[in-house]
Amino acid sequence: MAKQMKIAFIHYHLKTGGVTSVVKQQAEAIRKTGEVLVLTGEPAAFDFPADIVHIPGLGYDLPHKNISDPENVAESVCKAIFSKWKDGCDILHVHNPTLAKNKNFLKILKVLQKKKIKLFLQIHDFAEDGRPLSYFSDEYPSDCHYGTINSRDYNILLSAGLKPQGVHQIPNTVTPFHFKHKSVAPENCVLYPVRAIRRKNIGEAILLSLFFKNRESLAITLPPNSPIDIKSYTGWKEFVKEKKLDVKFDVGLKNDFTDLVMSSKFLITTSITEGFGFSFLEPWTAKKILWGRKLGNICHDFEKNGIELNHLYTKLLVPIEWIGIEKLYKIWNLCILKLCTLFDYSINEEKIAKSFAIAAKNDNIDFGLLDERFQKQIIFRMLSNKKDKERLISLNPYLSYPGYVPNKNELIQNNMSAVLNNYNTTIYRKKLFRIYSKVVKDSVRQSINKNILLSKFLNLEQFSLLKWSDYVE
Repeated sequence: MAKQMKIAFIHYHLKTGGVTSVVKQQAEAIRKTGEVLVLTGEPAAFDFPADIVHIPGLGYDLPHKNISDPENVAESVCKAIFSKWKDGCDILHVHNPTLAKNKNFLKILKVLQKKKIKLFLQIHDFAEDGRPLSYFSDEYPSDCHYGTINSRDYNILLSAGLKPQGVHQIPNTVTPFHFKHKSVAPENCVLYPVRAIRRKNIGEAILLSLFFKNRESLAITLPPNSPIDIKSYTGWKEFVKEKKLDVKFDVGLKNDFTDLVMSSKFLITTSITEGFGFSFLEPWTAKKILWGRKLGNICHDFEKNGIELNHLYTKLLVPIEWIGIEKLYKIWNLCILKLCTLFDYSINEEKIAKSFAIAAKNDNIDFGLLDERFQKQIIFRMLSNKKDKERLISLNPYLSYPGYVPNKNELIQNNMSAVLNNYNTTIYRKKLFRIYSKVVKDSVRQSINKNILLSKFLNLEQFSLLKWSDYVE
């Protein structure tokens, strides 16, 4: 069956980025033994390994853009599919369908279902996971197969009503670094290889840089794209300039990325939430140490595959007295209540108070739960008072040795082998076709309970102002 597979993909756009990279990898995996068509709201700006049909009604909603009728868009999708294959496709593989980047997107998919098109909906990012402005009020498509990129999301969808035979886990594949023949001169810098959106927790990376032992610079690769992330990023650039900190921004815009990685002392991550978590895998293929914050619900999958990440920390505690508990709680409470309004969701205020008490246990709070205004206050204290710096080390002993790992060479070798053996193209292709076979053969009757889904992500015990709040100067 795999050799005869006809797979059509849908994504809002084919701009460079994480989801586009996955679509490209899937197209390359399939076309060796099957046929591929990609339907997109915005065409690729680079060569793509598949036939592409541009259907503007599939793209993001934009100011001054005419909203297409869902029936007409669905008809355009069908026309493109049946123009390529007279009997149609086996599967329409749709990426990130539950983000309301196109307000008609779910309506389009439901029309396609009525036309007997088999849907496989792969979720990379949930609106329920810190994206209230991208939340659909509509019900998500039922009676079709879903896919996730990690076990956290897989288990959440099961708890929200999907059946084991109707939801599939398809971890991404990792493209290893290829070592160039020319040698790359080592530089005294620590690299955070990231597009600096808010959830990447740039403030914590800056805080870590104050504890570097050998006067290393912190280098951050790419700026963000969205307006709220740009505001936050600009705020950090201005803060760094004002405080004369040794942090370099946008280094990936003018330098070869592989050279940046190869010349760095080590790499860091301080992200507070991830979809897949490439940052925990890719550095090892460059024979580099990764240091920083560990996300247990994401790293669980990697550790099951033999990748050792115990040297990473899970919290960076700071004394609440440094920012003021009453002020913090007031903002915490208001933020949650605002989110409840946006999601049309109800939370008891007593639960909010209880969750805050847990977060503020022993009069300390995790730096990653704070938004930029509070994070800047903490960093300013580090610059102003040596005793405060020592207190932070006493709460977080690992700050005494950033980037240090006692068994460095063994750790790199173990993790590099585990990544290459478990996240390669061959394994990925087999998993993909196994899932496709199930989607073709097995009809499912299932639906997602959106309230349960939201409750799993809007978890007050893991609530973070950085992730959920509006940006404040």
